Amino acid sequence: MDEKYLTYLRQNRKKIGLSTVILIFLVALGLFIFNTMESNIFLKSSNNTVYVAGDGSGNFTCDGIDDQVEINQALEYVAQNPRFSTVHLKGPNTYVISNSILIGNNTILEGDDTAVVKLQDNANWPVGKPLITQMGSDGAYGITIKGFEINGNHDKNEDKKRGQGYYNMIKFLDATNVDVHDVYMHDGHGDGLRVEKGSNITFYNNSVYKLGHDGLFAIDCLNVEAWNNTITCRTNSGLRVWNSNHVKFHDNVIDSFYHWSAGGSGVLIEKTTGTVNDVEVYNNTIHNTYGPGIWLIGYGEAYPKEEAQNVHIYKNTFYNTGTNPSIDWVGGIVTSGFYDTLIERNVFDGVYHAAIIQMYPPSTEDTDNSVDLSPQGTGYKTIVRNNIIIDTQKRKKDPNGTGYAVINYLPETHSFVLENNCLYNNTGGNYKNASSTTDIYVNPLFVNHNKHDYHLKSNSPCIGAGYVSSNSSKELDENENKINIGRYN
Repeated sequence: MDEKYLTYLRQNRKKIGLSTVILIFLVALGLFIFNTMESNIFLKSSNNTVYVAGDGSGNFTCDGIDDQVEINQALEYVAQNPRFSTVHLKGPNTYVISNSILIGNNTILEGDDTAVVKLQDNANWPVGKPLITQMGSDGAYGITIKGFEINGNHDKNEDKKRGQGYYNMIKFLDATNVDVHDVYMHDGHGDGLRVEKGSNITFYNNSVYKLGHDGLFAIDCLNVEAWNNTITCRTNSGLRVWNSNHVKFHDNVIDSFYHWSAGGSGVLIEKTTGTVNDVEVYNNTIHNTYGPGIWLIGYGEAYPKEEAQNVHIYKNTFYNTGTNPSIDWVGGIVTSGFYDTLIERNVFDGVYHAAIIQMYPPSTEDTDNSVDLSPQGTGYKTIVRNNIIIDTQKRKKDPNGTGYAVINYLPETHSFVLENNCLYNNTGGNYKNASSTTDIYVNPLFVNHNKHDYHLKSNSPCIGAGYVSSNSSKELDENENKINIGRYN
């Protein structure tokens, strides 16, 4: 206890009553205990981090029941104390939650890779209630979630249907500057990360396995980037944007599995309102998807050209996409309702139906059959150049008339411009309602086709045979001023 209090008590013990002495003593003791607790947290958290653990080694201790209580206490502490920025979940430990984890602004929620946040068995949460979400209702900003595992515990919550809004893993509304990275998300009912009306959203280095909707779903967002993710789809898409702009999806590996629940497209770009005219999809490997590799669709009321144009899809690899035997809109890239889409420098190998198709399905994955998905305008153009398309297979549903490299089912409103592609050994043929005067029809001679190494051998006829005015012309061969057909220089 502070020496000045003891001196005061000695000198004035006859002037004050015993109760006053006791009161002063208790106040001083309380201050001492509070300062000790504060110092204890600070000493354990000298790196601005508050720790949560299951073994007593953290500032807050969980016992495997209602663990969101202690996690939220830690997050609330960080929100109220500006010198702290981070809550760290220590592993190895499984944190079982019976309610949402609430994260404040300018906060990092991180964990060891052996730390697991798990939805409890038989949770019975209402629709729309996520596992992790923002603390306030007036928007969110400056939030990072990283490093740990999220187990959606799908099989112990089978009373709820996938894709209906239950148990989204992370959800934010009116959010700015959100980073989710190095998280393992698996076995869920809904989305991995769902952001509505957000901006500056990044999603990278995540492993996403068998969720119940999309891995990333950005709705009415600006500046969305996803890269270096490994995603196995279930129920819906790997990466999806709806009425969002300034989007980059790159360097991801996306696949699915062969089952009725295996999902839709690897990447879904959707426009109904707003502007979608700055979207890039590049350097991805998309394979064995149940639906299309990429689905690009614009529909609803008529919209001006500048609201849905210039989507750029380049340097991707597609193989064996579109395995679903129950739908007819499978393929490599299925598109409608977009103007001046540029598809270049990709490799399509063994996809079902066709590599690139202009068509629209009877309904979206999230709506009933009454929704009209046909675009209302005309003059939709897709430019296809410097791609390699080989070994296209007939689709499994209604296979007759399929297996082409390129198909246009909408010739009255949609058109192709085909320039310097290499087409080879496609089961149905090269074109349906399309044509080209510059494509070549030869074996591209890959380094190792069986192992999906699509680099070109030195004697490949695709070397230097590309369309020189391509957007990738900055990669022209220094000696010959030529560009290759296919993904690789």
